[in-house]
Amino acid sequence: MNWIEAFFLGIVQGITEFFPVSSSGHLIIVENLMQVHMEGILFEVAVHFATLIAVLVFYRKRIKNLAVGILNKDGESIRYICKLCVATIPAVIIVLIAGDFIEDQFNAPVISGICLILTGVFLLSTRYTIPLANKKDIMWRAALIIGCAQAFAILPGISRSGATVVTALALGVEATVAAEFSFLMSVIAIFGAVVLKAPELMNVPGEFLTSMIVGGIAALASGLLAISLFVRFLKAQCFHRFAYYALAVGFLFLGWLRLS
Repeated sequence: MNWIEAFFLGIVQGITEFFPVSSSGHLIIVENLMQVHMEGILFEVAVHFATLIAVLVFYRKRIKNLAVGILNKDGESIRYICKLCVATIPAVIIVLIAGDFIEDQFNAPVISGICLILTGVFLLSTRYTIPLANKKDIMWRAALIIGCAQAFAILPGISRSGATVVTALALGVEATVAAEFSFLMSVIAIFGAVVLKAPELMNVPGEFLTSMIVGGIAALASGLLAISLFVRFLKAQCFHRFAYYALAVGFLFLGWLRLS
């Protein structure tokens, strides 16, 4: 993979990580169409780390307030952080139990196509749930259920942001509150994935490292734009329109695999 391909894949990652259309699914689709070979999921971990930075930048004020609140022993801030941790537990359990199986799914392109279609079906439900979602707080039970949705989204083709926000909206959580919780959850999840793969990242060949850096920069820039647009779509209550895109891409990719 050269740096031009890495730059393009980074843009794909940055946009699709926050748009509810599955970044992992799109990376696999683009890799297959471009015939680019990836070494495991190292490149994906690298560009995911870049999108983590995008979340930290976009929600820097909220993160700062939470940090100050924890230092001041503010109960609300402590509870919020604890809820983020609770929401992370299901994904941790799944990775520990079935990590190898999950990684194998990244080498099965048909899984991405099927899961993209499932993502589209989930997104259609938001047409009816967004107008009714008005809760300004995430309850403990809701945090755990949203965490289970994130665990399901480990599969390529299932959008993490889509699954968690769709679930939060179904539980009555207001759209922007759901988005904030979803993205702050990703900080823990992505950081954990990077830590797990850190030993392998340290041994990446020099030529591949350059591609990872270029891809990361592209993912960071496009991710900042995408997260801003994501919140706007939620506020405009047109989030369900992403479903048509996910469904179309899923079916088209399965058709392409069938014919190729």
